[in-house]
Amino acid sequence: MKVLVTGSKGMLGQDLCPILKNANYTVIETDIDTLDITKLDEVERIISTENPDIVIHCAAYTNVDKAEEDIETARLINFVGTENIAKACAKNDCTMVYISTDYVFAGNGTEPYKPTDETAPLNNYGLTKWEGEEAVRKYCPKHYITRTSWLYGIYGKNFVETMISLADKPELKVVDDQIGCPTWTVELSNGILKLLQEKKSYGTYHICGSGVTSWYGFAKAVFELSGIDVNLKPCTTAEFPRPAKRPAYSVMDNDGICRDWKEALKEYINLRQKVGK
Repeated sequence: MKVLVTGSKGMLGQDLCPILKNANYTVIETDIDTLDITKLDEVERIISTENPDIVIHCAAYTNVDKAEEDIETARLINFVGTENIAKACAKNDCTMVYISTDYVFAGNGTEPYKPTDETAPLNNYGLTKWEGEEAVRKYCPKHYITRTSWLYGIYGKNFVETMISLADKPELKVVDDQIGCPTWTVELSNGILKLLQEKKSYGTYHICGSGVTSWYGFAKAVFELSGIDVNLKPCTTAEFPRPAKRPAYSVMDNDGICRDWKEALKEYINLRQKVGK
């Protein structure tokens, strides 16, 4: 079976592609240098030529704070680009997998969000990703929308690496009143693979780490598992203002598709130490 991956050079794509290959999929890797998702004619030409069975759309605008001042670019990539992929997939009768986010939710809940729960993005990034979801639903009947959260991986800038880079600070304050589900890119990749291999019904799924924590709790676990002594202090969102508003509670119900976030983080920390990061 042939799979085309957009954003193959990104943090997720670099973990996803080898996992797909190991599962005996033929993988066509594309990125901005080989596929401009914002150009419909180019998208249709490449998908028609390659004729994949599945397109996994990882390419995205992910700078949450910058999207507050540059929604045009964020929308061009996250909405228009996704709409183009969805149209081309439908035209070529292939399955589309779209990577979305917990930031489509308002974060005022108290129970883990289910895929069917109401969405209400608080920031431009979340809004453009939600618009992408709607485009997928509108144009591509054979789709999986996979929402993930607090993503980290060995191949990109992320919270885990940022925390470790700041470990020598005299004092490190991390927000303790935003709650969510940390997710390793390998866990997300395996979750996507599970959807495909088990031929789950088309629709929306939450693929994120099981269990919950705050950013402070996440940071604390990173340092404990890394054996790093840090003067770590909790703080509130109000003490650490950012351009984009974040949901206070973005815990998602993943229906057991991924293991406990801390177990996955432990494996990630061991891996990064083996590769000398």
